[in-house]
Amino acid sequence: METSIVDSIKEELIKRCNIYNEKYHYDFWNDHIKYVVKNAVELAKEYEADAQIVELGALLHDIAMPSELGPREEHNVYGVKIAEELLTKLNYPEDRKEKVKECVLRHRGSKDLPRNTVEEQCVADADVIAHFDCIPSLFHLAFGKNEMNLSISDGEEFVKKKLEKDYNKLSSRTREKLKDRYENMMKVLFISDK
Repeated sequence: METSIVDSIKEELIKRCNIYNEKYHYDFWNDHIKYVVKNAVELAKEYEADAQIVELGALLHDIAMPSELGPREEHNVYGVKIAEELLTKLNYPEDRKEKVKECVLRHRGSKDLPRNTVEEQCVADADVIAHFDCIPSLFHLAFGKNEMNLSISDGEEFVKKKLEKDYNKLSSRTREKLKDRYENMMKVLFISDK
């Protein structure tokens, strides 16, 4: 049986995530990327996007981080280089490869890189939703991974601002869909004395 392009990319990604996890004790696959893929596939169906482009974009969106290529702030740019290399090696059609690379490049939501297609938006929205699905990974980022040496209240504020920023990066369609979940999550996580 021939292995699909999605399975090949997933296998390579998990291999890189496992190596990273052994070194740094952070599992990109189980703590983030698998949620992005799940949500991206669901959004692709709902928004009538090209499901394979979206799934590949979701698998590759953060690949530069466990690959330890480039600075974290530019992981989307370096991820495009890795996507190019892997998809070329697998003889993925050029026009489709370009669409996947655009999903990887534009998933971060910077103002100078607007999303131009529904596929790009599905990957970007799924990246945000994954943070809602695995909130402990955000606390790990605040208190463990980056060694910020934050107090409990500073770490709480870091996570709160991250979730607020993420929610505001969602497309209006997805933001409306997740409004109740977001508001309930914020009430439970961040009890106000006010």
